[in-house]
Amino acid sequence: MADWRILRKLWQAAFWVSFPFGILSFVLPIYGKELGATALEVGGFFSAISLVPVLVRPFLGRMLDRWGRRPFLLLGLGSYVVAMVLFYLADTVWLLTAGRFIQGIGQAFLWLSAYTIVADVAAEAGRGHEFGLIDEAASRGAIIGTTGGFVALFALESADLSLERTWSWLFAAYTLPALLALWSGWRGVEETRPQAAVQPVESRPLSGQLLALMGIVFVTGASTAMVWPLLMIFLQDALQADVAALAIAYLPAALLSAFLPSRLGRIADRLGRKGPMVAGLLLGALASALIPHLRSLLPLAGLWAVESLGYAASVPAERAFVADIAGEDTRGTSYGLYTFAYFLGAAIGPFAGGWLYDHAGHATPFYLNTFVLLIGALLVVAMLREQPATNS
Repeated sequence: MADWRILRKLWQAAFWVSFPFGILSFVLPIYGKELGATALEVGGFFSAISLVPVLVRPFLGRMLDRWGRRPFLLLGLGSYVVAMVLFYLADTVWLLTAGRFIQGIGQAFLWLSAYTIVADVAAEAGRGHEFGLIDEAASRGAIIGTTGGFVALFALESADLSLERTWSWLFAAYTLPALLALWSGWRGVEETRPQAAVQPVESRPLSGQLLALMGIVFVTGASTAMVWPLLMIFLQDALQADVAALAIAYLPAALLSAFLPSRLGRIADRLGRKGPMVAGLLLGALASALIPHLRSLLPLAGLWAVESLGYAASVPAERAFVADIAGEDTRGTSYGLYTFAYFLGAAIGPFAGGWLYDHAGHATPFYLNTFVLLIGALLVVAMLREQPATNS
C-alpha cells in the first residue's frame, strides 16, 4: 500500500511540474528577442537547460545511492519553483538565462530521482507499466498547461497587454502548479532507500549490459536530436504551414503520449523489454524516412502519431531494462550513467544536423537518422540480454 501511495504522489508531482514545458518552447525565444537577446543568446536559453544534466548526472546518481532518493527529488521540485519565480521576475536576458539554468538543475535532479524511485518500488514484472504512468503524467500536465497558457496568451494579447506583462502573469500562474508538485513530493514520497546512509554500496554499477545500452542511446539520441531542431524549419518550408497548423497536426501524437505509455509498458512486462525497444526504433526510422516526402498536413499528423506510438512503446521498456540490470544499491548510478549518455548525444546531435542541412541537402539528416535508428534496432537485438521477469 505504501508503494502504491508513493507512486501516486510521484505521478501527481510529475503532472503538476510539467505544466509550463510546452509553452516555454514556443514563447521563450520570442520573449528573449523582445528583451534584446541575440540569436546566440536565444540558443543559450536552450543549451542552458541541457548542459546541467550532462554535467551532473553521472555524479548525481552516485549521490542518490549513498544518501537516498527523497532529498534530491525535493531539490529538483524546489528548483522548478525557483525557476518559475525567476521567469516571473525576468526583465533582462541575464535573469531569463538564470531561470533556464535553475530549471536545468530541477530537470537533472527531479527526473533521475523519479526514475530511481520507480525502480525501487515497482515489482520487476510491472516496471514497464509504472514507468509508462510517469511518462503519461508529464505528457498530460504539459498538454493541459500548454493549452491553458495559449488561451491566456491570446486573451491577454486581445486586451492589448504587452508581451512583458503577459509573460509575468503567465509565470506567476505557473508558479502555483510548481508549488503543488513540491507539496505532493514533500507530503507523499517517502525515502525508498532508507538504508542508504548505513549500507555501503557494493554492486558494480557499470556492467557490460549498461555500457551497451549507453552506447545505443548515445547514438540514437544524437541522431534523433539531429533532426528535431530542423523539423519545424523543414516543414514550414515544405508545407508552407504556420506554427498553429503544425501544433494542431501534432495533437494526435501528443494525446497518444498522454495515454499509451503505461498500456504499452505492460507489453514490455509480459513479453520482454527488447521487442518494444526495437519496435520504437523501427517506427522512428519509418517516420524519419517519409518526412522529406510530405506535401500536406494530414500525412504529417499520421507520421507524428506513428512516431509517438513507437516512443510510447520503447521508452518505458528501456527504463525498465535499466532497473532489471542494475543492482539494488546502484540504481541511482545506473540511471545517472544511462541518462548522461542520452543527454550527451542530444547535445552533440543538433550541430551535426545543422551542418548537414546546410551543406548536404535538406533531406539528408532525415535519411541519416533513418539509417542510424535501424542500426540501433539491430544493436538492441544483438547486444542486449534480457533477464527473466519475476514478481518481486
